[in-house]
Amino acid sequence: MQIKSMPECERPQEKLLFAGPGALSNTELLALIIRTGTEKQSALQLAEEVIAVTVSDTGNFAAADVRELMNISGIGTAKACSIAASMELARRMLNGSVAEKASSPATAQDVYELLRQDMMNEKRELLVSLHLNTRMQIESKQIISIGCLDSAPVHPREVFRPAVRSGAAAVIVAHNHPSGDPEPSSEDIAVTERLIKAAGIVGIRLLDHIVVGQDRYVSMRERGIISG
Repeated sequence: MQIKSMPECERPQEKLLFAGPGALSNTELLALIIRTGTEKQSALQLAEEVIAVTVSDTGNFAAADVRELMNISGIGTAKACSIAASMELARRMLNGSVAEKASSPATAQDVYELLRQDMMNEKRELLVSLHLNTRMQIESKQIISIGCLDSAPVHPREVFRPAVRSGAAAVIVAHNHPSGDPEPSSEDIAVTERLIKAAGIVGIRLLDHIVVGQDRYVSMRERGIISG
């Protein structure tokens, strides 16, 4: 079904104008970036295919490469560049500019204060990695994944690959709970344990995994799940 054939209340643009961007799914947001479909596929169908291909291949839609996008039928140079530019802008807006390094080693409270404004009211689950130097000072931030309403795909390679590239000595991983309750789930703990094992393999220290809620946070290190 072409978008113009859909009921007006279900069209991405009309839906955004009525309820705001937070009401749209990842597919609907991407369809607005793609703008037009092809003779065989609507912009929504193209968006679904882009997300299916990039997430299954990389585990991280936000990290999709422009050449990878161009390999998808219906996504030409202009659409691929538009998607890649939008993802880069999203990363920069969240990451901000870490121009001044902290004068002392980062704490869980520091991380919470750094991320709370971006994450605590976010309707989707974001996973962010902070890269630290040998003095345990934050040097940069990296979006690892953007999830749906209550989950974000997590794979250790997506967490540690950018850290290896940047020469980080340690990482702090943080994600939000859209519900506002930062109490770690069993999956959060399982992910933390996988990251601890991966950190040992790549030789980069996992300093903490922090869950950001509405008005508070939970630190896996403070809970004793991460040690050393």
